[in-house]
Amino acid sequence: MNKDKKILITGGTGFLGKAVVDTLQSRGYTNLLPIGRSVDLTCYKETLEYFALKKPDAVIHMAATVGGIGANKANPGLFMYNNLVMGTNTIEASRLSKVEKFVMIGTVCAYPKFTPVPFKEEDIWNGYPEETNAPYGVAKKALMQLVQSYHEQYDFNGVNLIPVNMYGPHDNFDPAISHVIPALILRIYKAMKFDIDSVEVWGTGNASREFLHVYDCAEAIALSLEKDISPEPINIGTGGETQIRHLARTIADIMGYKGAVYFNSDYPDGQPRRQLDISLAREQLGYEPKIDLQQGLETTIDWFMENKEEFDAYLNRV
Repeated sequence: MNKDKKILITGGTGFLGKAVVDTLQSRGYTNLLPIGRSVDLTCYKETLEYFALKKPDAVIHMAATVGGIGANKANPGLFMYNNLVMGTNTIEASRLSKVEKFVMIGTVCAYPKFTPVPFKEEDIWNGYPEETNAPYGVAKKALMQLVQSYHEQYDFNGVNLIPVNMYGPHDNFDPAISHVIPALILRIYKAMKFDIDSVEVWGTGNASREFLHVYDCAEAIALSLEKDISPEPINIGTGGETQIRHLARTIADIMGYKGAVYFNSDYPDGQPRRQLDISLAREQLGYEPKIDLQQGLETTIDWFMENKEEFDAYLNRV
């Protein structure tokens, strides 16, 4: 894709969006249009009017209503509705605007609960997602199918990427909606700030997750813009997994916390294991993750500590 093409990035002012903008700019793209909540993508009329005004050449759709297990359990209807409607409106507006390329950012939460490990793309259609985040996962799965259906009927040039759990600088540390890494960092920071001798972590600690640095994900998104590939789903991850018990202790060690880390099994683990097969991404995109978990956690924690005053307001909710 020519570097002067206008690329609309929904969710472009958020966590992943900032990394995508940085990455595309570093690759020489000069006409980027990141949008946040200034455009209501759940409103069909407003979405169509915005596309007609801006006339994008390509679209990266990553706008989403997201959160961890607690947020998913509290807002199943909202999460399903917002994600389904935002995505449907954006895909249809892209089709009507005849965009040259559409990149759909899906989610590992779309995989069935007991998918064989490592997850392979063909398994995504073989069952229902894990219950705690099923509405979000089902919505994203439906959007991936919509991209494929539009390709079949309208020759819509769409790409479906399935990133695994992301983390990194500018992550969301709001306890109401944060994912596991920012939640752990905030809890341990609170314990250190107030000399608390133990930190509670939800679940048994036995579940495992694969963690992808946000800038590795952004690199994969940039590659997907530049490659001629089909709309069949492509996993984006690292190909490794880490037990939550080990993750929590690693974060505590990096932060210098000497207290106890204990696990409350009254809370759910979520999906037992998550690890992706990323062979297809390597083959079709030339993708290779560059940031290992230890390095990524260190830089994320450094960023958090440099900006910790911004998050003090959250401490009474941890």
